Amino acid sequence: MTHVVAQPCFGCKYTDCVVVCPVECFYEGEQILYIHPEECIDCEACVPECPVEAIFHEDNVPEEWAGFTALNAEMALTTPVITEKADAPLCD
Repeated sequence: MTHVVAQPCFGCKYTDCVVVCPVECFYEGEQILYIHPEECIDCEACVPECPVEAIFHEDNVPEEWAGFTALNAEMALTTPVITEKADAPLCD
């Protein structure tokens, strides 16, 4: 099982979640973070750290954001891993 970063992260890209991840499964895109589904150990440490509540268990992703499950899997393969907290841009 895995967790998924969804729409609320878009444009904000807070990185509070990456520093608590014990397996370094977060990847950084231009506008959003992604979770690699095969690396995530489903520990849920990241969920309460997300200030915009953008991280969901794959079974609980809201229907309107269902496409983010596949997007995370796809983009985690092509973006760099992120393990340190960075300054977040202002949310739109």
